[in-house]
Amino acid sequence: MNRPDVFRKCLEYTRVDDVKKLGAHGYTSVSASGEGSRGARKGDWDLNKNVRIEIVCDERTAQAIAEHLMKTYYQDYAMIVYLSDVEVMRPQKF
Repeated sequence: MNRPDVFRKCLEYTRVDDVKKLGAHGYTSVSASGEGSRGARKGDWDLNKNVRIEIVCDERTAQAIAEHLMKTYYQDYAMIVYLSDVEVMRPQKF
């Protein structure tokens, strides 16, 4: 299984709709903070916060999600997408 992760609260639900259309069965979303090449995000208002979305899916779906997010959002948003292998203890859920 692979896990693409993405960040940015204001687009959370748009991205979730995108990834579900691309084959993800579910996701986990948590607040995140940090600093990168575009500076620090203070998160003083809800839509200015970072969010980390984790999706566990097969490799083909992960690649499709990563490519879509990079093509659609990378130019205009400070975003990180990475793929990592995970071991799922209940694979029937995915």
